[in-house]
Amino acid sequence: MPCYNEEAVLLETARKLSQKMKTLTGEGMIAKDGRVVFVDDGSRDATWEIISRLTKQDCIFAGIKLSKNRGHQNALMAGLMTIRHDADMVICVDADLQDDLDAIDLMIDEHNNGSDIVYGVRRTRRTDGFFKRVTAEGYYKLLRSYGCDAVFNHADFRLMSSREIAALSEYREQRLFIRGLVPLLGYKSSIVHYERGVREAGRSKYPLKRMLSLAFDGLFGLSLRPLRAVTAVGAVMLFLAGALLVYMIATAFMGRSMLDWKIIVFSIWAVGGIITLSIGIVGEYVGRTYIEAKGRPRYNVEETKGLGRSADCELEIRN
Repeated sequence: MPCYNEEAVLLETARKLSQKMKTLTGEGMIAKDGRVVFVDDGSRDATWEIISRLTKQDCIFAGIKLSKNRGHQNALMAGLMTIRHDADMVICVDADLQDDLDAIDLMIDEHNNGSDIVYGVRRTRRTDGFFKRVTAEGYYKLLRSYGCDAVFNHADFRLMSSREIAALSEYREQRLFIRGLVPLLGYKSSIVHYERGVREAGRSKYPLKRMLSLAFDGLFGLSLRPLRAVTAVGAVMLFLAGALLVYMIATAFMGRSMLDWKIIVFSIWAVGGIITLSIGIVGEYVGRTYIEAKGRPRYNVEETKGLGRSADCELEIRN
């Protein structure tokens, strides 16, 4: 569970998760030494203090603190990579708990039926505003048209097996778009539908700027079609330029006046805009290649709490 400035909602989240974990262990759906692992993504409020307190109060909780804010996707990857050798399966969920925890039971059933990855997919987007709903659905359709197999209306609420996580660890790009990478792994998958609720406290950590950044990571990180679109636009413009040249020569031989200056100015502005946009798209790929070539770490773990104490915790839960 990635957390960034979640002090307003974290205690209630922990209470609900504790209840869910005890229900799952009581029904024999998960082992007695299961964990809830919070990943503090460089929060500036009391999030880590609350996580530290929770790990002392109840051994079911554990915490991973990143040295600075690295973004939701990196925080999610940090959690997965830190605990991947200790888990048979991992369920990713957001700290605001808008995702339905009861869907976890269905996810575990699907995993037991042979699925390495189980996607939590929203039935509707009724809790989203009009702008977010339209742009999100349009973005998923755009990804699909560009060859990305991202699951429609799925964010980061999913179950992953240890085999799935091990395969994901081989993907080392810096600009992560996990919901686009997971389908590339190719293991057996299934879908669980649920209704997404409203945030109980705090505010969304995905303003428009971060949403756009994540959208670009998915678009440019998983497909080369934007580059091919630049080539296609260039070919179309070259064809139009040739047609315009033929027209100008023909009108000159017919004794008519050449094109109006307004059309010429418009053409210059249009071509200049297309060239600038094309350079920007190419530059986006070049910049990402430059970042990847450096090979810098995605994140640095500053501190962990509550990990590696399974025997004591299992005894405490039994009691």
